This record gives sequence, structure tokens and C-alpha cells, in this order.
Amino acid sequence: MTITIETAVRAPLEAVWKAWTTPDDIVRWNAASDDWHTTTASVDLRVGGTFSSRMEAKDGSMGFDFEGTYTEVVAHERIAYAMDDGRTVLVELLPQDGAVLVRETFDAEATNPVEMQRQGWQAILDRFARHVEAGASV
Repeated sequence: MTITIETAVRAPLEAVWKAWTTPDDIVRWNAASDDWHTTTASVDLRVGGTFSSRMEAKDGSMGFDFEGTYTEVVAHERIAYAMDDGRTVLVELLPQDGAVLVRETFDAEATNPVEMQRQGWQAILDRFARHVEAGASV
């Protein structure tokens, strides 16, 4: 089963792309809630390149690595990757009337309910939009 989420980011396409692909930006927006954060991120943005983000609860109670390998990279348009567990993700950047629609389509995992996955990924995407909009002008 696949899940699709999206949000409109009111910022130039270049700013959206940079924030999505730059480790310094990723550690600032990549969390589903205020009690989590990303402590480190790495990006080797090319087909066959890898990425990694370390996500941790701020109270130190738990954490995990989110890792994968890029399978498609089209600058300012889309990024596809395979996570280490074999699931795939497609990120599309679609310019629309002074904004960029960011659409993520990903394979659901079997451990957590689909709606929980949708809400978690959407929360991260919404945080991404706020991050970009706070630092970019249209």
C-alpha cells in the first residue's frame, strides 16, 4: 500500500530544493513533533548515493536512523529513493502559482497503522514548509 501526502510551500523552487537536500537544513526541520529532533544528517545526492538522518526523542528515551539510497534525482523536480527496509519513496516538486507543491508518495510499513504513518509524515512535511517559508521570500 502506498500513502501520498502533500503541502504547498510559498517559496521559490530553488529554496525548496535547497532545504530538502542540504544537511544543515534537514536537521532544522526533520521532526514530526517538538519533542523530537534530527541530530545529524548526511546527503550524497546522486543516483546510487546514500542519505541518513538520526532522529531522536529530545528526552533521550529513543532514537533511530532513517537511511536509504537515491534511485532517481532530477534537480528541482523529483527525488526517488529506496529505504534500507526496501520500501520506496517519490518526492515531487511541482511549481504552482507562486508556490511549490511538495508531494511525497511512500510505501507504508506493516508495524504502525496507516493513518499514524500518514499523520507523522504529514507533520514532518508541514514543518518543512514552515522552515522554508520562514527563510525564503517569493
